[in-house]
Amino acid sequence: MKALVFLGQQRIALEDRPVPELLAPTDAIVRVRKTTLCGTDLHILKGDVPTVDPGRILGHEGVGDVVQTGDAVTAFKPGDRVLISCISSCGKCDACRRGMYSHCAAGGWILGNRIDGTQAEYVRTPHADTSLYHAPAGIDDDALVMLSDILPTGFECGVLNGKVKPGDSVAIVGAGPIGLAALLTAQFFTPAQLIVVDPDASRLEVATRLGATTVLSSAKGDVAEAIRNLTGGRGVDTAIEAVGVPAAFELCESIVAAGGVIANVGVHGRKVDLHLESLWDRNISITTRLVDTAATPMLLKTVESGRLSPGVLITHHFALADILEAYRTFGDAANTHALKVIISP
Repeated sequence: MKALVFLGQQRIALEDRPVPELLAPTDAIVRVRKTTLCGTDLHILKGDVPTVDPGRILGHEGVGDVVQTGDAVTAFKPGDRVLISCISSCGKCDACRRGMYSHCAAGGWILGNRIDGTQAEYVRTPHADTSLYHAPAGIDDDALVMLSDILPTGFECGVLNGKVKPGDSVAIVGAGPIGLAALLTAQFFTPAQLIVVDPDASRLEVATRLGATTVLSSAKGDVAEAIRNLTGGRGVDTAIEAVGVPAAFELCESIVAAGGVIANVGVHGRKVDLHLESLWDRNISITTRLVDTAATPMLLKTVESGRLSPGVLITHHFALADILEAYRTFGDAANTHALKVIISP
């Protein structure tokens, strides 16, 4: 089969690899229909994720068809169309019993990280019964891929961790796919203000279409002052960091209101300064999280009912044979206006 392989910092290649085989009775082999690229994949290329070894097939999102199952798999059979979760969970360990599937003792974020991932024609999915979801007939493959990672990540790590409530003021720093996913799902809780910050004008236009009440360019003027003016000098109840760079987190520190929450979503490969000299008396909370995908069943229902339309985040389509061009396009989003790109093996 063809697969996208990480070769080392800033090096990837499309290679021929053997079709994966079952390694445990709880495994399933899935033929990938659609997959996508993630900002985390770009962090891997930069060297920010040292757990990814050269030779690894990348990718942790996808939709496909089950072609083979281990003897212990009871919820799925060959021919089933499935959503592949970015998080693999055994459902039995202490972390899983606490709903922290990302910290599963035998799983977590392993696809495209510690084991071969989904940017290939086939993928082995461990713990299939608790790591795959039956795909509703009414959702097309492209939209369904958005439920592998970015929708639950934006919702769980940003909105839920950020404790967004009706009437709140919320600032989302970063209008990439994750930030926009947080924007879409924050509206479940009807905040009064949804402020989106990004340097890219085209992404801010998208944010406006998707429900932002105010958009601010971080390339123009003093964003922190503008947000204080918008909130009567208070700052925001929730500041969601959706980039993963020091400047974005430090902006969140400067705009959070007393008693507010900073919800970090971004993958940070460098140290960030925590300004306790100005925050020590502000009664704020800072939250961090890796997506657990506990919200995936609920999000599937909202998409199936038409209440949420994640397909609006898709901007480009590529064949697997052109995945190197897809990476170039995704990595140069400022010029290509890419959000989510769909890969079809």
